[in-house]
Amino acid sequence: MEKVKRTFFTARNIAALGILLALVIVLQAFGGSFSIGLVTLNFSLIPIVLGALVLGPLAGAILGFANGVVVLVQVITAPAGFYYIIWTYSPLVTTLICLVKTTVAGFAGGLLFRLISRKNTYVATFVASAAVPVINTTLFVLGCLCMPDTIAMFQSGMQDYNGMNIFVFICVALVTFNFFIELAINLLVSPALYSVFRVVDRRYGPHKRKDGGDPQGEGK
Repeated sequence: MEKVKRTFFTARNIAALGILLALVIVLQAFGGSFSIGLVTLNFSLIPIVLGALVLGPLAGAILGFANGVVVLVQVITAPAGFYYIIWTYSPLVTTLICLVKTTVAGFAGGLLFRLISRKNTYVATFVASAAVPVINTTLFVLGCLCMPDTIAMFQSGMQDYNGMNIFVFICVALVTFNFFIELAINLLVSPALYSVFRVVDRRYGPHKRKDGGDPQGEGK
């Protein structure tokens, strides 16, 4: 524990975490998504991914938890449609969904990056960037499956989806293809995130070599 405190809670890491935390809150609360027709472009996961890449799993988890808190506050204070139903009839599961999915996604993204970057940092960046939205959506689906009666109640109000299998309904009506858009956004932004990480690591990384060499073994 003492080693974690020394390596993570440095002035640089705290400052970077503060900036990313503010970005998470602003994007989620005041415009992290933009609708173009039927497609919603969601950018609120990007600072979670960036924190996981640059600062590690703990930072990814902290940023993910902060994102979940903002989502939960939005669900409680201004529930509408789907969120009104699940919060009214399954508040405990709704709370767990909001807080757990992005927390686990952020931690897992950072852990995957840490493990894979030992071989190839560039590949690790793409894997972590994809893992965050995939895990986030997977946990959302699993959470919805934990309250089938509540989901069925919401489904009954949608004429086009009556009689549909509940899992299919969740994937088609709730997740829709916005997940794939979210995944694509994270993958497209990955090269930029990778570049940011490389700059930060070269300038401030604790393992950088005095000769200016590549501390991550680029090209492996």
